[in-house]
Amino acid sequence: MAKSYSFHQVDVFTNQPLLGNPLAVVHHADDLSTMQMQQFANWTNLSETTFLLKPSNPLADYRVRIFTPSAELPFAGHPTLGSCHAWMASGGKPKSNDFIFQDCAVGLIKIRIEGDLLSFAAPNLIRTGALDEMTRTQLADGLNIFPDDIVMHQWVDNGPGWCAVMLKSADKVLSLKPDLAKLKGFKVGVIGPYPPNSEVNFEVRAFIVPYGINEDPVTGSLNAGIAKWLINAGLVGEGYVVSQGTALRRKGRVFVKRVGEDIWIGGHVTHCIEGMVHI
Repeated sequence: MAKSYSFHQVDVFTNQPLLGNPLAVVHHADDLSTMQMQQFANWTNLSETTFLLKPSNPLADYRVRIFTPSAELPFAGHPTLGSCHAWMASGGKPKSNDFIFQDCAVGLIKIRIEGDLLSFAAPNLIRTGALDEMTRTQLADGLNIFPDDIVMHQWVDNGPGWCAVMLKSADKVLSLKPDLAKLKGFKVGVIGPYPPNSEVNFEVRAFIVPYGINEDPVTGSLNAGIAKWLINAGLVGEGYVVSQGTALRRKGRVFVKRVGEDIWIGGHVTHCIEGMVHI
């Protein structure tokens, strides 16, 4: 027999409903099996669905499991911010006066509130370094561009398996018409700069074909990995703003800022749906 669970659906990386990346959040889900979670995530057909659980780490405020329609993820960015927002909206109170601590498969994720922005501290990269020539060639083929169109490239994997390539301009990023079948082995982010004095600094697109997501509207984990790459390599300053989702008629905004040793990935979260689900 199905049981009832509190439920939120929020829009992440936007302060206007329907223009960011939606997330489904199921509360008090400790008694759900992995199969039930995966089935529900497949049914929502959103890029990610999360399940809030009691923390296993005594320092954490809550634990989260994150699912795409086809697989579980060890970490993801927009589910981190959206889950935190939903947890607080349902009455969650952090143990610390300074931060909220999320427990997930990659460990503790530190989250802070700054005005109306929620931000998470970008986790460490588990794979970095330049892409090999074969990978670059395959990515260029899948993105329907020439290999020379890729001006920089890097592994930026913080759990999901991300690699990233930089093109010469945001316009070039927006003009991409990828062959998704050729990208089925990659989780790839593409970034390109806007002209100086633009409203935002970069345009990003994310193609996650192995997880059943052809193009993700706005992607926190990818932007966290890219931020670690760009800031630590001295390729950008201490902060910048990313636009993502333009190609999907969204208007996502990701706010990146280094503070001390941490690189923070921030965005707004907007409430859209609240109620009960039966699983």
